[in-house]
Amino acid sequence: MTTLSHALESCDMLLVDGLHAFDFTFDKSGLSIELMDGRALKKYKFSPEQIGAARLEGTDWLIAAETGEHRLVCIDAIRASEEDDDDASAEEPADRQ
Repeated sequence: MTTLSHALESCDMLLVDGLHAFDFTFDKSGLSIELMDGRALKKYKFSPEQIGAARLEGTDWLIAAETGEHRLVCIDAIRASEEDDDDASAEEPADRQ
């Protein structure tokens, strides 16, 4: 069974209530998130108990906090390997104009 803790351990980015969050920390003290919503800095803090009680709905995690319920989506960044870059440049024709 997948838990939010397991999902957070392997993700690179989060969507929090539809907003992208690259700056987050997940450790034994819980989950801390900072993100920009336009010009406003938003901060979220979830305890280990709140993370443990989060429930999965489709691909979204619903997590309750003092400020209400929030929707989290864990996203893995797509990374190109160095081999892919080398192969792509080798396949380009030399006489390309």
